[in-house]
Amino acid sequence: MTPRRIAVVGASAAGLAAAEALRRFGWTGTLTLVGDEPHPPYDRPPLSKQLLQGAWQPDKLHLRAADQLDTLGLDLRLGTRATGLDTATRTLTLDGGERLTCDGVIVATGVAARTLPAAAGLDGVLTLRTLEDALALKERLSGTDRRLVVVGNGVLGCEAAAVARELGHQVTLVGREALPMARTVGPQIGELLAAEHQEHGVRLRTAAVDGFEADGDGPARHVTAVRLADGTRLPADTVLVAIGSEPAVGWLRGDPALDTADGLRCDAYCAAAPGVYAAGDVARWQHPVHGRHLRVEHRMNATEQGMAAARNLLAELEETLPDDGDGALAPAAGRERRPFTPVPYFWSDQYGLKIQAYGVLNGADRSEATVLDPDSRKAVALYGRDGQATGILAIGVPPRQTRGLRALIATPAPWEEAREGVCNALA
Repeated sequence: MTPRRIAVVGASAAGLAAAEALRRFGWTGTLTLVGDEPHPPYDRPPLSKQLLQGAWQPDKLHLRAADQLDTLGLDLRLGTRATGLDTATRTLTLDGGERLTCDGVIVATGVAARTLPAAAGLDGVLTLRTLEDALALKERLSGTDRRLVVVGNGVLGCEAAAVARELGHQVTLVGREALPMARTVGPQIGELLAAEHQEHGVRLRTAAVDGFEADGDGPARHVTAVRLADGTRLPADTVLVAIGSEPAVGWLRGDPALDTADGLRCDAYCAAAPGVYAAGDVARWQHPVHGRHLRVEHRMNATEQGMAAARNLLAELEETLPDDGDGALAPAAGRERRPFTPVPYFWSDQYGLKIQAYGVLNGADRSEATVLDPDSRKAVALYGRDGQATGILAIGVPPRQTRGLRALIATPAPWEEAREGVCNALA
């Protein structure tokens, strides 16, 4: 009899949450956790903040201590890459050629950082996604008065720029958008963030990058400047490319049953195919409340979706596994599939600002700062589409009050009704 196995691909926050939930909800069979990095699961948000600042050492990033991982009884495959998945037979192929026959698979491979073709082979041009990336950037910023150019003024670029400026370096933040994070937070909050960065000495530029200048020959070429499309030359000792990410789905594209356009497409239960589920940054699932597919690259969603995918996979297996007495799935009352309907949440720390947001901001056709005090850097903004309020963001508002705003957009509400609710909540 073939041993019962579930494989979780991605030793990430989502992957760890899924593995823990599988054990908690009754899976006693083989549980394989595959991670392409050599490290046990670690937290990524501190890479651009506490680790880069030097406030944390790498071991503080670990999501679980070694003995806590041991209690899960994992077949742990670190430093191993999944190269293919046959959904018809639920066969997972690893980079060494090993093939694992599985009863279920949870995909939690996250995303990979985008880069620029012109950066290939240049020393000093970095991305920031992995622990190694963060340590390399931290090392480059360990000196004094370095010139850092950050290409990309989204959340990651803004956070890294803020930390580098606090460390005393010269920082230029370059983006295609005229204002920091404007694509996500809109123009009013973008103006507030721009003022905060400028007040701390960050130079802001709006332009596309045309290329890089470097000295040296061959593999020893080191970046010396960034060339912008408008002809400007920005001298640089280090360049951070923070222009977004791509879902890590290339290894899945050989299976025609899977839709890998902008992540792994799933239904409301996080299922991409029978016995195949997804969680975290890589998952693009049908959100029943918002009535469309969403892909959320935020830490809280990773944990919540990992647990939801695990629960729903086991509920499916309870119906489909043959009753052969192997005991791989312990009996449990009330095990049933449930749609995954979170209220997305994200936060960002930049200088003294605590930015918190609930709901869906991306794709908004309307945004309005119902409270905006640039002098005190306090703001509350509402976001929506098609006449419905779907998201809310707060800066400089106490966490308890911010959590109270969550209820206003837990389900899309008429714009004026939500706007009035914000005003009443902050009165």
